[in-house]
Amino acid sequence: MSNLFAAARDRLPGKGKVADTRQQAFEAFERAGLPHRRIEEWKYTDLRALMREVKGLAPRPDTTALARAKAALARLAIRDAARLVLVDGIFVPEFSDLAGLEAGVSVQALREVLEDAGSQAAADLLTVSATDAMISLNAAMATDGVVVGIADGAALARPLHIVHVATAGSASSFTRSQFTVGKGARATLVESFVAADGARAYQANDALVITVGDGAELSQVRLVADADDAINITSQILSVGAKAKLNLVNMTSGGAVSRLQGFITLAGQGSELAVNGVNLLKGTQHGDTTLVVDHAVPNCTSREVFRAVVDDRAHSVFQGRIIVRPDAQKTDGKMMTRALLLSDEAEADNKPELEIFADDVSCGHGATSGALDDDLLFYLRARGLPEKAAQALLIQAFVGEAIEAIADDGLREAVMAAAENWLEARV
Repeated sequence: MSNLFAAARDRLPGKGKVADTRQQAFEAFERAGLPHRRIEEWKYTDLRALMREVKGLAPRPDTTALARAKAALARLAIRDAARLVLVDGIFVPEFSDLAGLEAGVSVQALREVLEDAGSQAAADLLTVSATDAMISLNAAMATDGVVVGIADGAALARPLHIVHVATAGSASSFTRSQFTVGKGARATLVESFVAADGARAYQANDALVITVGDGAELSQVRLVADADDAINITSQILSVGAKAKLNLVNMTSGGAVSRLQGFITLAGQGSELAVNGVNLLKGTQHGDTTLVVDHAVPNCTSREVFRAVVDDRAHSVFQGRIIVRPDAQKTDGKMMTRALLLSDEAEADNKPELEIFADDVSCGHGATSGALDDDLLFYLRARGLPEKAAQALLIQAFVGEAIEAIADDGLREAVMAAAENWLEARV
């Protein structure tokens, strides 16, 4: 593994304290190695078996790669959003809507910030509260990303859309972004992972640090549509201020192996959190969603709703932990995960957990798994629907509860269309 960092060192932005932080992060990764099943948080996603090794850094995109990325961007269904585009881990201003940003929005490339004299403030961008081997690897190897700030009181009319485009084959990209929503501001963030034609067997390691200020509202929609032999490991570290609202929706339909691990801290009283997730998996895909929601203060609410549709020999994982700290009285936390198994070989592991250290709380969790309802299938088929079409209708209703949490009509329709495309591919 040491050769990985040594080979990439000259391409990594930042000197001085930034370089020192990178070195320490890589040493932490080397000590831990790739996560494996003997680590409880990675019990169901053994990267030593599924990933085996970390591939070398993807080359900086050349003219040909950028042309392929542009073609992939043209196929995106999300419209009327301000795009911030990363290609093979490098921010591409000419593909981004920097001139069309609304008042109160600032955007910088992470590379530019890290190269600014290697200051302690720049080094802090590579340091987060969550500790994990893959987060350490990301800190060591991050080549670029975006640093976005929303000013206090700003109310954005257009979503901001961070698009990750992979063009390289058999290589890795490492991106890290920061998204800060000021006090009383309102914003929508979309994040997409897509592959250009010919991009195969690549690995993506992304980290996103989000801070939601007091009284602010943020809606985030995340869509993973990587190549069918790609690996995507994403870490999100989020902090929510007082009387703030955070609404997260994730849908994974691509990639051979994917994991979204979210570390969410409700740090201000009266905050509200809603997390909705959908895994649409087939073939031998492996999709993992692991969430830790930390109620650090009193009078906060959290809701987690997760749906998995698993076909063929695919494997879906949901691990959700709600932590209620001793001072977090009047906490209201609920978590529900349901898996729909479409074949005898499909597998779903659901692991909801509660860690409660306060006594005046309302918390609960549930988990179910099963097949499509035979009676409902019979009812639909008796009215002339083919079997696959009847299944698609029931599956659409099953995942609809999570997708309906998207407030923006256009985004909700785009996400539902992506789910329908996955269903049509089964027919």
